[in-house]
Amino acid sequence: MTTEQLKNAHGAHPFVPFTIHMGDGRSFRVDHPEFLSRSPSGRTVIVHQPDDSFSILDLLLMTELEVHAAQSSRNAV
Repeated sequence: MTTEQLKNAHGAHPFVPFTIHMGDGRSFRVDHPEFLSRSPSGRTVIVHQPDDSFSILDLLLMTELEVHAAQSSRNAV
């Protein structure tokens, strides 16, 4: 994964939730753009969780960026 791919997913308009997969098998879902922050170089990211916990991740250890299907307003209740 590249810094550009992460930047594009993070800055998408409209935002679409995505999951970052790590080489060690862990995964981190990003449900809102405010739940992710990037260092100026883009190599380090912090993923925040709704309970105020967070994880600091190294881009070089990320293996996949899984973008989730956007929910259709027709399916909303």
